[in-house]
Amino acid sequence: MIGFKRVSFKYVVAVFVIFIAFVLLINLDIKNNPELPIEDVFESEEITSTSSPTQSYDFYTVKDGENLSIIFEEFKVPLNTAYKIFRKDTAGSLRDIRPGNKMRFTYLDDEIIKIEVIKDNINSLIIDLNDEISIVKTAKEPEIVTSFKSGIISSSFYEAGLKSDIPDSVIMDLAYLFGWDIDFVFDIRKGDTFKLIYETVYAEGEIAENGDIVFAEFINQGEIYNAYRFFNPKLGKEYYDSSGNNIKKAFLRAPLDFAYISSHFNPNRMHPILHRIKAHNGVDYAAVRNTPIRASGDGVIKFIGTKSGYGRTVQIKHGGNISTLYAHMESFNNKLKVGSKVSQGQTIGYVGDSGAATGTHLHYEFKVGSKRTDPMRVKLPSAQPVPAEQTEDFFALLAENNKLLERFNNLDPNAN
Repeated sequence: MIGFKRVSFKYVVAVFVIFIAFVLLINLDIKNNPELPIEDVFESEEITSTSSPTQSYDFYTVKDGENLSIIFEEFKVPLNTAYKIFRKDTAGSLRDIRPGNKMRFTYLDDEIIKIEVIKDNINSLIIDLNDEISIVKTAKEPEIVTSFKSGIISSSFYEAGLKSDIPDSVIMDLAYLFGWDIDFVFDIRKGDTFKLIYETVYAEGEIAENGDIVFAEFINQGEIYNAYRFFNPKLGKEYYDSSGNNIKKAFLRAPLDFAYISSHFNPNRMHPILHRIKAHNGVDYAAVRNTPIRASGDGVIKFIGTKSGYGRTVQIKHGGNISTLYAHMESFNNKLKVGSKVSQGQTIGYVGDSGAATGTHLHYEFKVGSKRTDPMRVKLPSAQPVPAEQTEDFFALLAENNKLLERFNNLDPNAN
């Protein structure tokens, strides 16, 4: 057998002490130099701090006399961008900017990126300023709501209309429709009645256009007047009675809305200023100063200026050797001059008290040839009836409207 040499106890102790000393030295070195024995390895990613672009808006309402060049300059649209926009507008859409149109400018930080021209509650123009500029017409989807209203007059037609919850614009349209036959101040009586069906256009839940009358009926002093809307391919929208006669006359019965007659046609009247018999060859309508005066028929301005006791006066020559005169005006429509063509219902001036007038009113004369005629009594010529080739279509529409009216009549009087 192989023998083992016996190791002395002192030797073992000495080796153990040396080992412990070695361990202590290593630990001491790690504490003094912690980076040396430890190496952390990890992947790093470069992080760049960025903020999202900010979108903002500016709004503007077009004023009278302004054009897009002025507005673009005010809203800091670069000159070269404005030039590109105008070159792109080959259809001329941007030339029809009117006072009251609203505009919205969209910016991304400080850079303008889009311009919207809001024409009305339905139609807009979108100018997109990307690398390739575009101009697009947009329109909201309209919804047409049909309403029925009726009323009985106790004091005035206008008050009765408001009481029946009819929009102001529809009341005025109704008075205009029957204004060829009825003077809505002089002819109206307590107990007169009316009913109408009209449309209102909504877009995205808001009223976009006030009502367009589909059918109307007015009973004045027992006389029944009615009007049915019908689209004529040549004249556009027209209104006819139940026999197909155009309710529009060549002349309005009165050139003012809701004024009252202060002096009638009277060839033997005592003049209020001269205090002697002097023929009153027209009708005086008392009204608030600056009430608009309408041309009673289509024609051409024959005279506009000051005429002795008449004060500021307009004379219009119409067809059929008829002329009308409007006197004591406060002011004229400044776009008119001798030779200007005017349309029936067009504003030609405003009520005043110029000349020999005792108060603010309009003096209105109606002349056939050289003969002055009472405008309240003269028989007014009518416009053309429904064209013969459209008679069948008109009476089919009339039947549909009468069914609609019957259905509404079975509901509450003012139901929608």
